[in-house]
Amino acid sequence: MAENGILKAATIDKLPEKRFVHPFNAKAIRHTRSLGDLAGLSTLGLHLVRIEPGDETTQHHNHEYSDEFVYILSGSCTLYLDDDEHPLAAGDFVGFPARGAYHSMKNTGDDDLVYLMGGGRPEVDVGNYPRIKRRIYILSGQRESVETRHLEPLAK
Repeated sequence: MAENGILKAATIDKLPEKRFVHPFNAKAIRHTRSLGDLAGLSTLGLHLVRIEPGDETTQHHNHEYSDEFVYILSGSCTLYLDDDEHPLAAGDFVGFPARGAYHSMKNTGDDDLVYLMGGGRPEVDVGNYPRIKRRIYILSGQRESVETRHLEPLAK
């Protein structure tokens, strides 16, 4: 844990990266240092992320109750926002409001993509994955998923 929430650059540089492969996308491989946890943040997730060339960040998705953002520190990528593509490079920022556009990124450059990623940590959230027709439900840190074809509308 950081003293007074302060993490110095030398400390951050020594933090081991945690390799994460997205459960819905084997091409989405992130190397992450979770800064928010070390700083004692409980309602905001904040991560320093590195993506190798050719790798993706996640499965295309949005959240119902959590805002997210990315700030590109180095490298370049393609942002997929709904059905549109946008090139991003160092210094670019993107906010993803809850219930907003579906989004994902791919490192389309020759160097590692490094970015700061953050978002809310609500007790309850729903993630929608339209390309694979899945939905996840997050309740107090526990995650469950279902294929959307199994969802049945309930009468009001």
